[in-house]
Amino acid sequence: MTYKNHLLFLLFLVLVNPLSAQQVWKPVQGKPFTNWTEKVDPANVLPEYPRPQLVRANNWQNLNGIWQYQITGNEQLQIPTQSAGDILVPYPIESALSGVGKRLSKDQLLWYMRTIELSDRVRGKRLLLHFGAVDWECTVFVNGKKAGVHNGGFDPFSFDISPYLIKGKKQKLAIRVYDPTDDGPQPVGKQTKDPRGIWYTPVSGIWQTVWLESVPLSYITSIRPAADIDQKLIKIDVKLLGTQPGDQIRITALEGTAKVAETVMEAGELTSLKLDEPKLWSPSNPFLYDLKIALLRNGRVFDEVTSYFAMRKISMQKNADGIQRILLNNQFTFQYGTLDQGWWPDGLYTAPTDEALAFDVVKTKEMGFNMIRKHIKVEPARWYYHCDRLGMLVWQDMPSGNIYPFNWEQRPGQISGGPMDMQRTEASEHAFRTEWKSIMDALYPFPSIVMWVPFNEAWGQFKTKEITRWTMDHDASRLVNSASGGNYFPVGHVVDLHNYPDPAMPAPNVFGDRQALVLGEFGGLGLPLEGHTWQDKGNWGYQSFKDRSALQTRYRKLITDLKPLILQGLSAAVYTQITDVEIETNGLITYDRKEIKIPEAELSQMHQELYKIP
Repeated sequence: MTYKNHLLFLLFLVLVNPLSAQQVWKPVQGKPFTNWTEKVDPANVLPEYPRPQLVRANNWQNLNGIWQYQITGNEQLQIPTQSAGDILVPYPIESALSGVGKRLSKDQLLWYMRTIELSDRVRGKRLLLHFGAVDWECTVFVNGKKAGVHNGGFDPFSFDISPYLIKGKKQKLAIRVYDPTDDGPQPVGKQTKDPRGIWYTPVSGIWQTVWLESVPLSYITSIRPAADIDQKLIKIDVKLLGTQPGDQIRITALEGTAKVAETVMEAGELTSLKLDEPKLWSPSNPFLYDLKIALLRNGRVFDEVTSYFAMRKISMQKNADGIQRILLNNQFTFQYGTLDQGWWPDGLYTAPTDEALAFDVVKTKEMGFNMIRKHIKVEPARWYYHCDRLGMLVWQDMPSGNIYPFNWEQRPGQISGGPMDMQRTEASEHAFRTEWKSIMDALYPFPSIVMWVPFNEAWGQFKTKEITRWTMDHDASRLVNSASGGNYFPVGHVVDLHNYPDPAMPAPNVFGDRQALVLGEFGGLGLPLEGHTWQDKGNWGYQSFKDRSALQTRYRKLITDLKPLILQGLSAAVYTQITDVEIETNGLITYDRKEIKIPEAELSQMHQELYKIP
């Protein structure tokens, strides 16, 4: 049922029963909508399988849709007996698509309540309740009993709720959420209780898919594929729960329906598959192999999942001139991407539909970019899947927390006395370390991700050398950009400069010749288009224009000035940004995604010149 049909249904209810009409979901009015707003069907919200890197297609039940909500004081720890109305999950309560549009304070709790009816597809031995992400502290109750607590606004988590189920199909769920936003110690990204400039509307509560999955008593919990293109191997670490002596794992790699490699091993062992003539993944050829993984007991399949992997390598090496270059599959490929913050006017953190979620990636590709810097946010798993299948390199930021530790006039890299680490509280440091590890573990299987970015512009930057080295050790298959935008320490794989609006590059040999040179942010050319802005006045860009022609001319000058920097040693650059976000109008696309400011073909033609430079 589309939004338009819901309006007709709402009118019918107003005529028949005015009180009932108040309970029908509709988007909150007053802010821009996207073309996908009216495609949101509360009876079928984000129906796509939410975890494409580990699929049990016939054993899951989507719990997105209409829930009841209540807001209480933070002393109210018991499940409320009354509801304030409907909320559409998984859109955050502050968003238009939630149907509520209310903000929380640090003194409040948000409650979700729903009676669910278990599908026959999830009547297995174990029943797992999965959350893509909930911001921030989430306590889960099943039939009135506490099933678990999770802290972290950007990482997926789950609970085995089997012990809390009652007889029959109907079960009661309640979710309690505490989210102090920037009054708390946790990573919050760009959210703030006082939106302004580059800081945006808060996001609280459930903002990714909620779903049930039935699994056997022994089952596959995760996989970690690691490609070695030089040895023509794919190494696969399969994590399991509840295995017994003698259990085996069978791993099959496929190219379409054709089997290209297979092995059977003892459960718990790390294994490798040899590929005779591997097809390498790249932005120009995003080839993905399929995987089937089965847990075998006494020769019979006890559990089975499907997945995929790619053969690709990200590394660094000096060229003939002694310049440290970032290599993709052992070849220098200049990485040129957009800053992508992943905000939506109707859903805030949550794209209205999966088509919308893929839209920014599709348009970035059509514009001729080969990389995206996912900035101060983590996306649902399906976003990274879209990058994998479309062929888009990804730099993944850690969402920041804690206030900027220096005066803004003292730009990172220009601070008197050299780089500085801030002192975080014990709670803040624990929140960062715990969530950063969870984020990296959850995103490890996605080959599109080629770089981790723990810190941005010194926001909350602490123990830089320790955090960077730990990140490098935790995932040696990717590069680490320890301090994007300055406040550099002699650690990590790159030195990353931010410069607005014109392109520039870090000084060569900042720390000898060990690190590659990248431009982590530049551009920010602004063009507000009437009827497509978050607010009518007060919008801004780093340099603003009044018409598309002037914007395109200035952008072309940026590309012209970028070319010689590549010859001088620049390995990558990130343009700010792919879409407008709230009062920032420096996107190549408007915030509502309805207008593209410079034609895709024009941009692509300009960008192809960057990739021809050796």
